[in-house]
Amino acid sequence: MTRVLSFLDPLPIFTAALMGVTLWLIFIWVPTEINQGAVQRILYFHVPVAWGSMLGIFIVSGSSIMYLWKKNEKWDRLAVASAEVGVVFGGLMLLSGMIWARPVWAVWWTGEAKLTTALILFFIYVAYLMFRAYFPPGAQRQRLAAVIGLIGAVNTPIIYFAANLWSQAHPPIIIGPATDAESTLGSDLGIVLMASTLAFTFLFIYLVQVRYKIRRAEDDIVELKRASGARTPVTPETPVITETRGAS
Repeated sequence: MTRVLSFLDPLPIFTAALMGVTLWLIFIWVPTEINQGAVQRILYFHVPVAWGSMLGIFIVSGSSIMYLWKKNEKWDRLAVASAEVGVVFGGLMLLSGMIWARPVWAVWWTGEAKLTTALILFFIYVAYLMFRAYFPPGAQRQRLAAVIGLIGAVNTPIIYFAANLWSQAHPPIIIGPATDAESTLGSDLGIVLMASTLAFTFLFIYLVQVRYKIRRAEDDIVELKRASGARTPVTPETPVITETRGAS
């Protein structure tokens, strides 16, 4: 019964349906951009995964604040799950950006402010996960990891406003509250970009949900092992019996 309910979970069904519609919009419905050609379609993947990577670090920082305040393990699990998904989205953000930059700018990497701050965000994710992987388990690891998550959130607004603050090769903001009238997309391109961003947002939420459940199951297994070990009586090792053979 549990497997049936899990299979009928509306979130993955809705996410898959929305992703299918988005792919149809990207590759069939929306017209090809005049200046850049077909390579411009990377926009509909690059911007949503970039949004997902920044959304992830905000969830990490918010969950870290709640853990430091409430000392509840669920907030720590949510922070870890968001970081694990966020680092994947961050890697896709950098990869898709470089693939897009090569035919448009004739280079893979320019080193400008927006790209550099995005790379820093990826490294913050990596540092957060590596710290949790190698630091001894316990409340101290969770507290220090929460501090790293809070530091990572400071970088996100810089990424968002970097293209407007330091005008370089990267285009200015095309979506969000800081968008200028001159940098907005056309109606068709804007509709597809919004649909793609919504689809990847639901995909992000679903992946975080899956990772959270796995993390909770792992914690439950650890607790069961600890409880089982505490109840198991300590017994001396079985003595080794050696056979003495007489002289023939």
